[in-house]
Amino acid sequence: MIYGERIRFRRAEKDDIPLFMEWINDPAVTEGLTLYLPMGLWEEEEWFAGLSKRPQAERPLTVEIPDDSGWRAIGNVSVFNIDSVARSAEVGIMLGDKSIWNQGYGTETMRFLLKHGFESLNLNRIQLYVYEKNIWAVRAYEKVGFIHEGRKRQALYKNGRYQDILIMSILREEWKKEN
Repeated sequence: MIYGERIRFRRAEKDDIPLFMEWINDPAVTEGLTLYLPMGLWEEEEWFAGLSKRPQAERPLTVEIPDDSGWRAIGNVSVFNIDSVARSAEVGIMLGDKSIWNQGYGTETMRFLLKHGFESLNLNRIQLYVYEKNIWAVRAYEKVGFIHEGRKRQALYKNGRYQDILIMSILREEWKKEN
């Protein structure tokens, strides 16, 4: 477990699959994700089984918050495409529990994920891609120090329209100044 102020990260478990399925089949949740078609249980189980073949550092982590009965999963995060020479990687975040939206958990989760990437994984550069219409995510990323690097024009077609994909990154030295 990796503990933050209001959240913790733990390894994703097979028991999380039904909850992940609920989230990835909710159009409101997937609005900011690359998923655009419903997924079946067998697909999620196949994805989960394939995780054992990925490097340990690239396996997803479940995000949890304390509640009356212990801890409750609200989403997941991952670090992937790790380049051990350049010490860079991409990150992804999905907060699927809509009851916690607009309460600062996205910003806190990303801040905590950066701490994990820079301190635990010894990365120097962390990047992400975000859809231009996902203004809440863009604001959260800017709050934790991500810098706009570029734009892939009309690189996404979703829900009948094209969108630009924004490229954002943060360097360890920039993150250290904020923390």
